[in-house]
Amino acid sequence: MSLERKIAQLIQPQINSFTADDMRRYRFGSYLNGGNGGPYGDEFAPASEWLKLADEMWEASTAPLPAGEPAIPTIWGTDAVHGHTNVKQATIFPHNIALGATRDADLVRRIGAATATEIEVTGIDWNFSPTVAIARDDRWGRTYESYSEQPKLVAEMGAALVEGLQGTPGEDDYLGKGRVIATAKHFFADGGTDQGVDQGDVNGDIDALKSIHVVPYPAAISAGVETIMASFNSINGIKMHGNKELLTDVLRGDLGFEGLVVGDWNAHGQIEGCTVSDCAQALLAGLDIYMVPDDWKALHANLVSQVQNGTIPMSRIDEAVTRVLRVKYHAGLLGPDAAKPSARPNAGKYDMLGSASHRAIAREAVAKSQVILKNNGVLPVKPGASILVAGANADSVAQSAGGWTLTWQGGLELTNDYFPGATSIWAGLEDAAKEAGGSAVLSEDGSYTAKPDVAIVVFGEEPYAEFVGDKKTLVFADEEGLELLKKFEAEGIPAVAIFLSGRPLWMNREINAADAFVASWLPGSEGAGIADILYGKREATGRLSFSWPATCGGAPLNGSEGALFTVGSGRSLGDTAPLAKLDETCGYLTEAKSAVWYDLGRLSTGIAASANGINLVNLRGEGGGIVARGFDYQRQEDAREVTFGPGATLSFAQQGEGEGDYRILYNLGAQPAGKVTLTVGNTPIDITPQLRLSAGKGWREMIVTEDCAPQLGNSISITSDAPMTITIARIARQDMPEGAQCSF
Repeated sequence: MSLERKIAQLIQPQINSFTADDMRRYRFGSYLNGGNGGPYGDEFAPASEWLKLADEMWEASTAPLPAGEPAIPTIWGTDAVHGHTNVKQATIFPHNIALGATRDADLVRRIGAATATEIEVTGIDWNFSPTVAIARDDRWGRTYESYSEQPKLVAEMGAALVEGLQGTPGEDDYLGKGRVIATAKHFFADGGTDQGVDQGDVNGDIDALKSIHVVPYPAAISAGVETIMASFNSINGIKMHGNKELLTDVLRGDLGFEGLVVGDWNAHGQIEGCTVSDCAQALLAGLDIYMVPDDWKALHANLVSQVQNGTIPMSRIDEAVTRVLRVKYHAGLLGPDAAKPSARPNAGKYDMLGSASHRAIAREAVAKSQVILKNNGVLPVKPGASILVAGANADSVAQSAGGWTLTWQGGLELTNDYFPGATSIWAGLEDAAKEAGGSAVLSEDGSYTAKPDVAIVVFGEEPYAEFVGDKKTLVFADEEGLELLKKFEAEGIPAVAIFLSGRPLWMNREINAADAFVASWLPGSEGAGIADILYGKREATGRLSFSWPATCGGAPLNGSEGALFTVGSGRSLGDTAPLAKLDETCGYLTEAKSAVWYDLGRLSTGIAASANGINLVNLRGEGGGIVARGFDYQRQEDAREVTFGPGATLSFAQQGEGEGDYRILYNLGAQPAGKVTLTVGNTPIDITPQLRLSAGKGWREMIVTEDCAPQLGNSISITSDAPMTITIARIARQDMPEGAQCSF
């Protein structure tokens, strides 16, 4: 192979940014569809279009090359994290947190096999799953991708999914019909970041960290996992994508992994000294494939140059390419019988997407994952009962499915029409009620003409994925469900709370108001599985795989201390033992005294903004190395886009005495190119690492308390050593609960 072709084997672009002609020119070893990517720019394209594109890319990659150079088939990777859920009609299985509550490894194995079959239907080769993170802080936005806070349970479930996706090594069906390449991710400690910040820092004794976060990987490797994905996070300040000690010495040496290591979405660009298009460090540290969605052309050119000038040894290139080829060989893509995607087993059999047998597995998983935390005797629902199903999203498959469903974030804009063949929670309850000789009425706001025997209230977190789901606390702010439960309590109607969430949250108020409380997690497309439990068609066997918090603050909870319900908690239907009234005190719910410094495009009276001593009226204008202009956040010019010159300082000061912690709503589009210092009163804080994490993640809130600034004072300033642009929508001072941590 030529050097250019070898480098192309190590580059993975996304389908939105390159064409089959580009594939023919460069011969990329692999490619992916991002969470919002679809064939020919249509993320909701029918399955036939996915298969059509797979064929086009295969044919472009295998077109003959001059001088007898081998043409290596490409492979397509996708995030099928709870079923093949980028494609309409596919079965949507419960997310991993729910599967952990089942403790049924055989069920997870069957889910993997069903998912692999549906992936094969569309001609895709490679699944970026399972996530084997040990989520240790439930504020993390990816908690639902973790099976449990307990390493051994994660190891068991992760290995089972690998076996379901790939088959068992040494057996005839290994990576054969109905099987695809699996990926254990994200190596390592993605679930252990400080304050649950996605892509954040993990700090501590390395052996102690390994004793928790490495545990699932030997099990996955023993199960034959072909690929492992490196993590975004840092370990003691070193980004995993550039951490040779862990990617090579531990993963290859200590754990004996011989497969390939693939990067995550532009994560190599976060290594110190790297950009997404220039990063020899990642390859030298042990990465084999760069996931570089859009900047593939520049990265390819730079890697070629770095081999030619000796920065990267050819031996390292050959090693990485060999690993890529070995996976393709194991998958049967390099032999004489290799066929284009549409000619493979299961390809084009669109009736297998969301097939009855796969939906039956999903329904079983939903039922087995339901965890009853309270039951005053209202469950199981009695035959012949009239039920009222309430909640704005009781009839929403998108709400039940959560993130990574058709779109990256999921979303309530996805109506049930996007999910042909799926059964919403309401539809499942309606069928069960009729089958039991009763009746069911859907009433979003809980109103009724005839008083029902039982009310079932469906509520929960709106869909999210990754860092969008990061939280500062474990408070559930949406009170729709609470208000409905209190309404039914006041009217003497027994009420069942069905709580849809990607993690345990502080639910003391809702649990108190309900006669039964069920943690339903994110069940997916088969809502009838919930009805199976509520009506007693199945015994309730789901048990918590995460500790449930007794308080709302959000400090990491991994064990009995501070837990309202410990791991393993859950009731059978016959367990109607009373639950004592829970404490509803939460400092984050209290109306704290607040003083707004800047909001809606205006500074409050007594607040001044300046740039290196030059006054900026209403934070607008130019001077002192700062340019501040109006920006539309939620309405016309209700925020400011502030551009810093090198060494510029933006300051805010309050006349007279003030009090309270600082809360700053901001958006940083790109990582800072130099050091950024936040000075609070007289306390300087280097916030460069935190801003590198928050960059590109949309609107974030910076909370500054005495945790990091012992003397808060009456002024704050931001100094940037290099040019930087940040958008600021609101600055306020507010008393946070005692012990509240600084966060960015």
